[in-house]
Amino acid sequence: MLAALGFATIALLLLVTMTKRASVLVALILLPVLAALIGGFASDLGELTLGGLSKVAPTGIMIAFAVLYFSLMVDAGLFDPLIRALLRAAQGDPLRITVATAVLTLCVALDGDGASTFLITVSALLPVYKRLGMNPLVLSGVVCLGAGVMNMVPWGGPTVRAMAALKLDSSEVFNPVLPAMGFGVAWVLVASYLLGRRERNRLGALSPPGPATDVRQGEDKPDAREPVASTAAAAAEPSRQTTATTADGQEPQALRSPGDGPGAVRVPPLPRTWLNIFNLLLTITLVVCLIQEVLPLPVLFVLGFAIAVLVNHPTWEQQQALLDKHAKSVVLVTTMIFAAGVLTGILSGTKMIDEMAEAFVSVVPDSFGSHLPVVVAVTGMPLSLVFTPDAYYFGVLPVLAETANGFGTDPAEVARAAILGQMTTGFPLSPLTASTFILVGMSGVSLGEHQRFIFRWAFATTLVMTAGALVTGAFSL
Repeated sequence: MLAALGFATIALLLLVTMTKRASVLVALILLPVLAALIGGFASDLGELTLGGLSKVAPTGIMIAFAVLYFSLMVDAGLFDPLIRALLRAAQGDPLRITVATAVLTLCVALDGDGASTFLITVSALLPVYKRLGMNPLVLSGVVCLGAGVMNMVPWGGPTVRAMAALKLDSSEVFNPVLPAMGFGVAWVLVASYLLGRRERNRLGALSPPGPATDVRQGEDKPDAREPVASTAAAAAEPSRQTTATTADGQEPQALRSPGDGPGAVRVPPLPRTWLNIFNLLLTITLVVCLIQEVLPLPVLFVLGFAIAVLVNHPTWEQQQALLDKHAKSVVLVTTMIFAAGVLTGILSGTKMIDEMAEAFVSVVPDSFGSHLPVVVAVTGMPLSLVFTPDAYYFGVLPVLAETANGFGTDPAEVARAAILGQMTTGFPLSPLTASTFILVGMSGVSLGEHQRFIFRWAFATTLVMTAGALVTGAFSL
């Protein structure tokens, strides 16, 4: 009963979001609540919901301040040198931009943290896509492919869970699939080339006198840079606001300290060069601290934003203007995070996820026993849409590994197969992971559009890596 209810909830969620019958926010909240009521958990609904919200609260806080931080840096022009370099190298060619997106994502994603990968890459590259008129689905899709493959690293969530669940070490799980991961990286570059070529055919190669030339040659003009926030809505603004003008070194209107009145002292803006250097050093320090986990991620972004806004916008009026400008972006992303918490809280708290795992294992035919590694590898990516990483790796994987062991297959082979797709290539499409909503929210696309656009490419990544694993002997057919 609970397993059927859980599968029906996930299926209905995917259906209504991909067909746009309801917004993702509404579906993430109301569908699990309805499932809990049908399952007889009405009296526990409040506790289950709060349990889910409390688990995603740190992520929600981190995203709120991360969006504000990177929006501030975009307005201040921190990423403009990168944008100019990419545009200069691409020469207005969407194909080159798309391949560059894949390369940047593969490098940034080495830390194994999807949330920080999406925050950094989308913040840096969304302005480029908007200036060239490229489809933001290409950005979210290529970033999804690159981050998915790199999530296989030994310090990434799926591999850590697989090792912990089966009591294995990285030499048994990750090292044998490293060549297969290389196949996956190669496929991501090929896929980005194909997607870029398709985008080039859609747009046509942009000529030098277009917007790209303006970006390369018009840097000193206050209006030469189009403002780009972290979502499509914010990016539509026609010109920089007073906060951005201040960052450009122009004297803003009414630059006064709090308590503005006759005789109030004006606050002179910092020189542009020194401000750029400060922002760059602050961002590098923040990224290093993120990778080294010096402090919890929410704390790092809270502190980073507070320091950045104090230096870049020292007056109360400027700080309020910044918050007003980017409030919509923050709300759009964080509400999705908390709505996802409602879903996972109810599915986990009612034990629907556990029942779904047992039901899935029970339908695996005995004849598949000797071929379980291949079955696990091929099904892992689609099942990312159904199982949370904890439910799969701690609930499904041990049973599958024990079943394979009964047929003479090393359980380590099942673990290797699992990390080729389950919450690796599949996690940036799953509604069960909060970081997915960071990616789609900051790219300005809907979850359903993102899933329809990139699912087959992500699944192909798993198939390519599965073939690579079979060729290199990571597991047997």
